[in-house]
Amino acid sequence: MRPPAWVALLLRQAASFGLIGVTATAVHVLVALAARHWANLPPLTASFTGYLAAVSVSYFGNTLLTFGAAPWRRDQIARFVVMSLCGLAVGQGIIWLLVTRLGLPFWVGLAGMVAVVPASSFAAARLWVFRPIAPPTSPR
Repeated sequence: MRPPAWVALLLRQAASFGLIGVTATAVHVLVALAARHWANLPPLTASFTGYLAAVSVSYFGNTLLTFGAAPWRRDQIARFVVMSLCGLAVGQGIIWLLVTRLGLPFWVGLAGMVAVVPASSFAAARLWVFRPIAPPTSPR
């Protein structure tokens, strides 16, 4: 028995979002670790550097592959920026709390960030950022 079309779409989008998220997260983490190790940047600066490297991977991957949306819509880009900055704030807050305040290793902070941010980002992307464009209503 096949799942309803909306369930199949949701599962496909979640899998695609996950794959793109893993790719963007890998870029984020690798760049953050490199920035921390080789440039000796402070934890928050290293994490922000990783974020900057990963954000375009996430936007274009999810726009084109996950949600099949047009990539250059201003309203969509603006919502993506808001969603992304909220994710950044949450991720930076996790790094700050776990590494700066609690003194845990940097990789623990990164792991905490990776555990929280992707799920909330998928929900925001699906329900708000990449929502389908409503057809115009005709005046009566």
